[in-house]
Amino acid sequence: MTKVLEVTGLEGGYGSVQILNGIDLYVDQGEFVTIIGPNGCGKSTFLKVLFGLTTHHKGSVLHNNIEVSAWRTDRLVKRGIAYVPQVDNVFPSLSVNENLLMGGINMKSDEITKGINRACRMFPDLKSRMNDLAASLSGGERQMLAISRALISNPSFLMLDEPTAALSPRYQKEILANIDRLRNDGISVLLVEQNARLSLARSDRGYIFSNGKVVFSGNAKSILNDPDIGGYFLGVNT
Repeated sequence: MTKVLEVTGLEGGYGSVQILNGIDLYVDQGEFVTIIGPNGCGKSTFLKVLFGLTTHHKGSVLHNNIEVSAWRTDRLVKRGIAYVPQVDNVFPSLSVNENLLMGGINMKSDEITKGINRACRMFPDLKSRMNDLAASLSGGERQMLAISRALISNPSFLMLDEPTAALSPRYQKEILANIDRLRNDGISVLLVEQNARLSLARSDRGYIFSNGKVVFSGNAKSILNDPDIGGYFLGVNT
């Protein structure tokens, strides 16, 4: 099976401060992969290093067999990689429609229109809010907008950092269900998620991080059913 992402021995952090201590991880074509672990273990930092937002120190990052470690974010977007951060992921002073248009800079208008139509199909709650400022949206609606904007560029690989954090159970389920369905459009997904149980239930495989390292990886259902792992990681938010 083709590996969309293959990470080997990744070290990185913030400037000279090292957070990641040799991460090995991969995502196959069409997979939904979840990363869990305690707070401060390097999950979010890992995604930021992959997307060129923090410092890459050492190690290999392959996207479809091409080395992309330490690439600029704009180059990664052009390769079909998209990233949705946990916070500050919308422009609050712009309308919903304007936010979506920002996701399609340098794209043809018909392609942007297709992306906006897909957003409305995925998240019907946004359709009636197109002219409203993003600042007026609920937390769940903001996450829907952030995901939709990332999808405007028509990526083949999507990374998301805790998209359901602090949301109601309704929005948690709706957002994860829509992320899961992206695989029907040929989009592979790598997700850092606070609600480990809900995300792993939809995932193919999972990784557990601790102290900037992978301490366990395997089939998502096996992780869910393992009493030792479940008791430590899945009984509380991670």
